[in-house]
Amino acid sequence: MLLPYLESNRLEAGCDEVGRGCLCGPVVAAAVILPTDYAHELINDSKKLSKSNRESLVIEIKTNAIAWAVAEASVEEIDEINILNASFLAMNRAVEALSVTPEHLLIDGNRFKTKNSTPHSCIIKGDGKYASIAAASILAKVYRDDLMCAYSEKYPGYAWERNAGYPTLAHREGIRKLGLTPIHRKSFKHLPEQIKLNF
Repeated sequence: MLLPYLESNRLEAGCDEVGRGCLCGPVVAAAVILPTDYAHELINDSKKLSKSNRESLVIEIKTNAIAWAVAEASVEEIDEINILNASFLAMNRAVEALSVTPEHLLIDGNRFKTKNSTPHSCIIKGDGKYASIAAASILAKVYRDDLMCAYSEKYPGYAWERNAGYPTLAHREGIRKLGLTPIHRKSFKHLPEQIKLNF
């Protein structure tokens, strides 16, 4: 069972993002405030859960959370300000969209940039330590996976319904055969031969 809070008697929002390593699509973040006495044995880092468990937990989290929100930073924003800053932007948007203002943020990772006055703590691998961060990772991943499945129907041939835009062999073969789509990140290296040219 993951930890329910970093500090008791404080309204904490867990924050996480997904899609940083993808070649296309937005980066998606979520923020979740859970009751301090709430616990669920399945809530964990979204990468460690099956697709069916993640999907069932989305309903569980949304039903029991004090507040939750999901937000994006677009492909255009990723290309303009880089993926790290776009990840911060998406997390800030998720926090700002919460219906309840948290007293503290628990951020998955080792750094965070914000103009918000709410204090925060960065926690490395926090999605495997704190329930609220894990819950945020689940909401963000299911939202983004569903989004990439929808995009796969609009732009078939890249296997996004299976790889969610990550640089798998099938995705890269699609790029070789079909070229780039409007939702590919132009600032990213899409094929291994492109990467080798820069060394």
